Amino acid sequence: MEKTTIIITKETNVLTALTEQGFSYNYACKMLRNKDVRLFGEKIKDNLPLSNGDKLTFFYNSEAKNSTTKFTEIYQDQNVIVIDKKAGIEVEGELDKLLGATAVHRLDRNTTGLVIFAKNKLSAAALLDAFKEHTIEKKYLAEVVGKTTWQGFDHKAYLLKDAAKSEVKIFNKKTKGSVEIETIFTTISSNPSSSIVECRLITGKTHQIRASLAYLGHAIIGDGKYGKNEDNKKFKAKTQKLHSHSLTLKGLSSPLEYLNGRTFKSKPEWMQTEK
Repeated sequence: MEKTTIIITKETNVLTALTEQGFSYNYACKMLRNKDVRLFGEKIKDNLPLSNGDKLTFFYNSEAKNSTTKFTEIYQDQNVIVIDKKAGIEVEGELDKLLGATAVHRLDRNTTGLVIFAKNKLSAAALLDAFKEHTIEKKYLAEVVGKTTWQGFDHKAYLLKDAAKSEVKIFNKKTKGSVEIETIFTTISSNPSSSIVECRLITGKTHQIRASLAYLGHAIIGDGKYGKNEDNKKFKAKTQKLHSHSLTLKGLSSPLEYLNGRTFKSKPEWMQTEK
């Protein structure tokens, strides 16, 4: 068994601290069950809150340590947590359990980037109301197939969800069961083979960005559902290049008024240079 001791430098909880050390969520839970975790030398078995200065010691099998973490914490206070999510992890049922907080909006499993979670019921209600009223500004970066020249292109269309196939379709006219969607696209950089596009959601529906870009003839590179296999193979992309890169909080009521006007930003790993 290996032994490691760390000093906590921010408000968090035991499971989050352990996963940030490179352990899987399941293995971190096992460590607690086996009482392999110590807080100031005392054995613990619960996912306790931690504060700056707390001393956490844990025992583990060296092969259990994962070299990659599932998220990076961007911000945390007594009410919310903002994280930068990796690909391959679900927001609901995985990240929310890991963080011990409520997911108030979602990203697809293979979409990376910023997600905000509520740590209590009042904060969850305030965030949900703001998302419902579309006052929170969400921007994404996508690398797409082909050359685009969009500058504030306001794309309005209609989205129809096919629950049986877990996919959506885009139409330019209202069809039975469809809902109106709106996305603003701006080209950040472009070349003949691909472009990086900023996507600002006005509405926020399932697969809205992915399906809209494919409908416009510029599917997201690596998108196995809405893109083309030959394109994904050409760019050697195994997951979709879509990243939630900017989250601006607006229209928040009590107890989150102090966060109004706050912007959080994140850069996708697939962008090698500043754009």
